[in-house]
Amino acid sequence: MRLTALAAAAILVAGVANANPVAPTDVAYDDSGAVAESLTGVAGDAANGAKVMTDRGKGNCVACHAVTALSDAPFHGTVAPTLDGVGGVRSEAELRGIVANAKMTFEGSVMPPFYKTTGFTRPGDGYTGKAAPADLAPILTAQEIEDVVAFLATLKD
Repeated sequence: MRLTALAAAAILVAGVANANPVAPTDVAYDDSGAVAESLTGVAGDAANGAKVMTDRGKGNCVACHAVTALSDAPFHGTVAPTLDGVGGVRSEAELRGIVANAKMTFEGSVMPPFYKTTGFTRPGDGYTGKAAPADLAPILTAQEIEDVVAFLATLKD
């Protein structure tokens, strides 16, 4: 009985840890922009990551990147590199860092930071020309970042 209570407590603690994702302002990028630790502690769902990548209200990665595995999605972009094979070239830590905030890896990138809430020069407060009065919500949640990383990791040559 005591073992069962300890196991239940361990599961509860693990669930609580997973319920608290890393906040956008607390993401730990290394010198090359990679993020070694999961933002949620929960494995990403590659199928949901594919949905996020094609959802125009979320990631919409295919607006700029071509991805053969997502050929059912219309209008793949050509302004950014193809993502075919990226899972064989980049580690999950590198992919996580790029998706969260590509500017940490590629200075001057036009790719939007998908997990950032502060430090924007644009967008401002509606079309007023003033800075936003408060932090903005990130484009993607921490779990959606993990889902996109899981999908990208499947893209190998």
